[in-house]
Amino acid sequence: MESRHNRIITLTVMTIALLLSPHYALAQEESYRFDIGAGIGIGGYMGDLNESNPLAKPGFTGEIAFRYRFDTRWALSTILGYSSLSGDSRQLDSALPDNAAYTFRSSVIDLSERIEVNFFAFGIGETYKNLRRWSPYLAVGLGLAAASCEGETHAAFTVPMAVGLRYKLHERINLALEFSMTKAFGDHIDGDIADLYQIRSSFLKNTDWYSRLALSVSYEFGLRCPTCHYYD
Repeated sequence: MESRHNRIITLTVMTIALLLSPHYALAQEESYRFDIGAGIGIGGYMGDLNESNPLAKPGFTGEIAFRYRFDTRWALSTILGYSSLSGDSRQLDSALPDNAAYTFRSSVIDLSERIEVNFFAFGIGETYKNLRRWSPYLAVGLGLAAASCEGETHAAFTVPMAVGLRYKLHERINLALEFSMTKAFGDHIDGDIADLYQIRSSFLKNTDWYSRLALSVSYEFGLRCPTCHYYD
């Protein structure tokens, strides 16, 4: 399972590195500097009690986001999210030592800072700018999560990674469908369930993941000066 997760991280980093090349670096200035929105969807957990399906036993997830738009391609976003997660060892393909059975339910609150890059220049405007009303995008960042399970709360640093599709419904209103995977550098998203196969976890090994599939809407504001030439 860990090697599969490492491949996900490697593929994400390589794709973003490609988008950082000079061909993709050119972008038109966006009319609005800021973007605020919210989304809801389903969340899932991957860890000791689920090794393969990121949306097994789906629960509710929601988020609010504030975004600074550098241009039509690049943005820096701050996201506050909530996820209700659960797991059941009876869904595992392999048996646990001593035929033990475990279940959990936890609530996860996380705060993350992400860099987002659109594949295309995203917006509505003059045709010479080559703007598109829709664009796939990638995101990666750093964050902090707090998981509450059975009266105990554990915190962990996280690395969220996301892929999504944006559509500009109106000049200032955007829709987005996003799937994200977040690696938690800790083994307590599922409470105190850890090392079920007697393989000790560490900062990098045998740690938990959680996912989101969410639909969001956002509103742009903070009009840039159309006649001034300055940098924000």
